[in-house]
Amino acid sequence: MPHEIDKDLPAQLSADEAALLAQMPALHDVGTSRRSFMMQTGGGGIGLFAANLLATESALAQMAPEPGALSASLPAQNVVAVNFRVNGTPQTLAIDSRVVLLDALRERLALTGSKKGCDQGQCGACTVLVDGQRVLSCLTLAATLEGREVTTIEGLAKGDQLHPMQAAFIRHDGFQCGYCTSGQICSAVGMLGEAQRGQVSHVTGDVGKTTTRLTDDEIKERMSGNICRCGAYPGIVAAIQEVHSGRQAAQTWGFATETQLASARKEDGHATV
Repeated sequence: MPHEIDKDLPAQLSADEAALLAQMPALHDVGTSRRSFMMQTGGGGIGLFAANLLATESALAQMAPEPGALSASLPAQNVVAVNFRVNGTPQTLAIDSRVVLLDALRERLALTGSKKGCDQGQCGACTVLVDGQRVLSCLTLAATLEGREVTTIEGLAKGDQLHPMQAAFIRHDGFQCGYCTSGQICSAVGMLGEAQRGQVSHVTGDVGKTTTRLTDDEIKERMSGNICRCGAYPGIVAAIQEVHSGRQAAQTWGFATETQLASARKEDGHATV
């Protein structure tokens, strides 16, 4: 629709300028075309997304849930049989070759003590022992463990008798929320085994000198792959040092007495009659 020349435009427009202005589309036509284009483009994108979403949901709905699982998993591909021992018990699993040890333990064997934290091998919450050496189970393919021995936090205690490291963690209050504790304890047990075999760390003073005596700095360095977001590191180091040295470290905390509790309530203004 050609423009009608506004009578209020300056009279200085030349004949060519006036003709060019008359050939330009109306401003409301430009706006309408742009809105139509944006709506059509957006509608097409949403339609494609919805179609893909419906196709995915339809495929998931047709999957048979795995027995005992809380949610259905993707269909297994390249299934392999793995025979290994977990906490002294022989286990045979038919699993997808891509399944990591952490998922096999938690979802197939119901051993949920090993925790999934970062799932990228950075936090150490999933640490377990394989043939006595600590590994990150979230980065270890279960299919690689044929014939090997896996020890999780559930396998450290002997019945009602706690492992010395577990008992030391309790004595020294080496945990708060407890989420990382299973990985911390398994890592500590494996780390002391490494020290007994003479393996050195980044802070070892003399790598040519064979020693199994660990300082607190050595313990901190060797345990640096296990993160505690609660910050219970002093208790963790004290617990490991006690088990390592065989000497009970000085306990830095104690339960409050009734007198102390009463005094604290009074100071806070919450005294009870």
